[in-house]
Amino acid sequence: MASSTATMAANELATHCGAVALPKSLVEPHWYAAYTCPNHEKRVAVELGARDVENFLPIYSSVRRWKDRRVRLELPLFPGYVFVRLALRDRLRVVQIPSVVRLVGFNGHPAPLPDDEMEALRNGLARGLRVEPHPYLTVGRRVRIVSGPLKGIEGMLVRKKGALRLILSINAIMCAAAVEVDVADVANNG
Repeated sequence: MASSTATMAANELATHCGAVALPKSLVEPHWYAAYTCPNHEKRVAVELGARDVENFLPIYSSVRRWKDRRVRLELPLFPGYVFVRLALRDRLRVVQIPSVVRLVGFNGHPAPLPDDEMEALRNGLARGLRVEPHPYLTVGRRVRIVSGPLKGIEGMLVRKKGALRLILSINAIMCAAAVEVDVADVANNG
C-alpha cells in the first residue's frame, strides 16, 4: 500500500513539473519469468542478486545413479527460467545480464505472473514441500488447496505411487510442477 501511495505522489509531482506520468503497469512491481540460456539459471540468479533484483529460482533435489556412485543434484524446477519481481521500467537491469535471453511475454510485452501463485510457490518451497517437475497439463479437474502452505492455490490433482499430487501449472511458460498434498487440504473447485 505504501508503494502505491509513493507512486501516486511521484505521478502528481511529475504532472506538476510538466513531465509525463508513467503508466501504472510500468511502475508497480510484478513477477515475470526471465528466459535464460540453457544451464545458466543459477548463474543468472547470482547476478540478479548482485544487482539487487528480487528473484526466485525454484530448486528440487534429484538423485542420479552412475555405475560407480550416486550423486544428489540440486536442479532448477523450471529449466531455462528464473523468476524476477520488478517494475517494468527496471527491466534493463535483468535483460542486460549476458545469460538472460528475454522476459517471457506476448506480442513483445512481458507478461506478469500471478503474484499470489508465485508467493504460494515460494512459501511452499521454503517450508520444505517435496516438489518435482511434471509435464504441463491443460485438461483435468481443477481443485483448490484450502489449508497449509499452498492455501488458495488451484491446480489439478493426480495420484502417483499411492500419493496425491497437486499439479501447479505456470501458463506463461507452459511448465508445471507436482507437489505432494494431503487429501484433507484439497477441496473440489466447482
